[in-house]
Amino acid sequence: MTAKRRTAVLISGRGSNMVALAEASADPRYPAEIVLVLSNRPDAAGLATAAARGIPTIAIDHRPFGRDRAAHEAAVDAALRAHGVEIVCLAGYLRLLSPFLVSRWSGRMLNIHPSLLPDYKGLHTHERVLAAGETRHGCTVHLVTEDLDSGPILAQADVPVLPGDTPEGLSARVLEAEHALYPRALAALASGPLPSAPPAP
Repeated sequence: MTAKRRTAVLISGRGSNMVALAEASADPRYPAEIVLVLSNRPDAAGLATAAARGIPTIAIDHRPFGRDRAAHEAAVDAALRAHGVEIVCLAGYLRLLSPFLVSRWSGRMLNIHPSLLPDYKGLHTHERVLAAGETRHGCTVHLVTEDLDSGPILAQADVPVLPGDTPEGLSARVLEAEHALYPRALAALASGPLPSAPPAP
């Protein structure tokens, strides 16, 4: 059997998508293994959830770095490499990444976004979808590039907008779709060839 792709999940909160990925990777046939959960917030609830599952965790608090994003991302990159990570999944990681980290993991870094990209990039997607009177919504897994929410799309899932929907209700249904979509997209990427990793700095 081919070795599972070593995967890290970056979170800033409770990490519900991280849990979905971890549950999928518990299947011996799944092509990826979650070897690290990393957060920029030491108090992120998802760290304890991951640790309870036996997944190594690390917190690299962005606050001591002040405005020096490069130094913080260098520390994140070093941690990923120290754990032999091959694929990075962003799952509610509330940091805008610089070209440094994006370029170092080009073709190997995924993000999940709560809209049917290229529509509704950025924040508050559920409120914006409802305000626009849309009848369909959903989520997208894409490769991360320097342009926000603009990388190549790997997978999408549709979620209908129901009469009388609220942002909270719509968000909950989209999140449920995310939990099914993200593991499928990661499996597809992990099953194929990956770009060569750049040399360590």
